Amino acid sequence: MAKSAAAKKHEVVETQIPDFDRVIHEKTRLAMISALAVNPTLTFNELKAVLKTTDGNVSVHARKLEDAGYLACKKSFAGRVPRTEYSLTTSGRRALEKYLNHMEALIKAVKQ
Repeated sequence: MAKSAAAKKHEVVETQIPDFDRVIHEKTRLAMISALAVNPTLTFNELKAVLKTTDGNVSVHARKLEDAGYLACKKSFAGRVPRTEYSLTTSGRRALEKYLNHMEALIKAVKQ
């Protein structure tokens, strides 16, 4: 006798989707945080070059990360030329570690 459609259904495996930090999860901001995790400081122009993006993108995303407390911004002058330097805060480093742990858990769950 043929099985009913209900009996043919497969078992659904539940997984937990990590609660990603939306501030870091955006591609450009994740790249900025990652670059600053391996460099003690980067200037505005260095970040722009590393990210291969525009002045506007660096400015907007750096401000968002700074507002979240993940980046520190130091402004100074080299002679008459303004210099903006960014560094990762302790809070930013913790947020990146938490984000990476979430990603690793997600990858592990998918590979099972």
